[in-house]
Amino acid sequence: MSDGASILYIDDDEGLRRLTKRALERRGYQVSLAAGGEEGAAMAAAERFDLVAIDHYMPGLDGLATLERLQTLPSPPPVIYVTGSEEGRIAVAALKAGAIDYVVKTASEDFFDLLGRAIEQALATQQLRADRTQALADLEASNARLQALLHEVNHRVANSLQLVTAFVQLQARSIKDEAAKSALADTQRRISAIGQVHKRLYTSDDVQTVAMDEYLHALIAELQETWATPTCQRVLKLVADPIRLATDRAVAMGVVVNELVSNACKYAYADDCDGEVRIALRHDQGRFQLTVEDDGVGLPADGSIKGTGLGSKLVRAMAVTLKSTVDYVKAPRGTRVELNGVL
Repeated sequence: MSDGASILYIDDDEGLRRLTKRALERRGYQVSLAAGGEEGAAMAAAERFDLVAIDHYMPGLDGLATLERLQTLPSPPPVIYVTGSEEGRIAVAALKAGAIDYVVKTASEDFFDLLGRAIEQALATQQLRADRTQALADLEASNARLQALLHEVNHRVANSLQLVTAFVQLQARSIKDEAAKSALADTQRRISAIGQVHKRLYTSDDVQTVAMDEYLHALIAELQETWATPTCQRVLKLVADPIRLATDRAVAMGVVVNELVSNACKYAYADDCDGEVRIALRHDQGRFQLTVEDDGVGLPADGSIKGTGLGSKLVRAMAVTLKSTVDYVKAPRGTRVELNGVL
């Protein structure tokens, strides 16, 4: 079906122009005629045609030169090139120059049938291209809206977590029981570790994954500030490869680092002693290794757990999300914990 598509036919042969116009109009097309390349190029520049058919041999501006002129228009129309039966190389040249198809001109009725089918196919191809271009534009617009929405969601989540942290802090100030205060402080650090992930997401162009090296540096800086005191320094050293993880896995790793580093800062060294905690995140061939180690007193010989044991439970739970194993490795001194998993 032509759906009244507008066609410009350019040919210096007046008789063939008229026959072509009549044949195409019978197929439902709206046909305009041009007697040469200069006239056809001017008409195409002044009016939008759905398709242009160009004869090769014309005085002045020949078919290839006319095709070249058409390609300079802001929105070039699809072009069918009309050649003689022995002019294969010209047809190839036209296709390379931008023609969508070519038709061999003959003196029989077959020419009009071939031209009609070529026009129908070319218009269908052009419509598919236009639909594809529009679909890609719609997809990009939709993706941009979703990206903006995810940025906003992460921004609000981060703000909400920051508000919850402030509530916990206010609650801790009103409590006199030291154990309760310590538990609330641990909760505050856990919330902050998760909030850091969402802060990274809404300040990044990528809202689906988190750059773990940047995130861990920010998290470690917070923990350093939390645990270091004038009388008891805790030096936290981080080495992290540039790894990106999905949001849920980034949260899991942040919780693990928070728990292991906090445990080391609380229990590895005496309250009046300085101490160092080293954190490393490495990756190789689709796997990662997270290590947290200190030079402190080491694990209790009887296997007992210091504190409430909630931190150890959280580490094991987050290790499942990270598809990793948790190992407490024997070290000459201190404690070394390793998480080994798949990226």
